[in-house]
Amino acid sequence: MMKTDPEKIAAEWAVRGYSCDLWEDAPGQVWEDFQHDVDEVVIVLEGEMELEIEGMLLHPEIGEEVFIPAGAVHSTRNLGSTVARWLYGYRIDGRRESVH
Repeated sequence: MMKTDPEKIAAEWAVRGYSCDLWEDAPGQVWEDFQHDVDEVVIVLEGEMELEIEGMLLHPEIGEEVFIPAGAVHSTRNLGSTVARWLYGYRIDGRRESVH
C-alpha cells in the first residue's frame, strides 16, 4: 500500500530506527553521487523523481519507499516540471537494516 501521510511515515520510520525529514527540489534539480555511512529510506510525496542507486535507475511512484543501503553511491533527480517533495530518513543507530 502506498503511503503519503508524512506523520504516519515518520512514526513508522521511528519504530524502524530512522529519522524523517522533508526535502523539496525545484524542477530540474539534480543531486549527484552521494554516499552515506548509514542506511537511508526515501518516499516521494509529490513530483516525478528519478533515483539512481549504484547505477540502477528507479522511478518510484508517489508513496513508494526506496531503500538505499549504507555505502551505496546514489543520485536524485527531479524530472518533472513542478516542485518535488520527498521524505528521507537515515538509520539513527548506524546499524544496517536487513533487507528481506
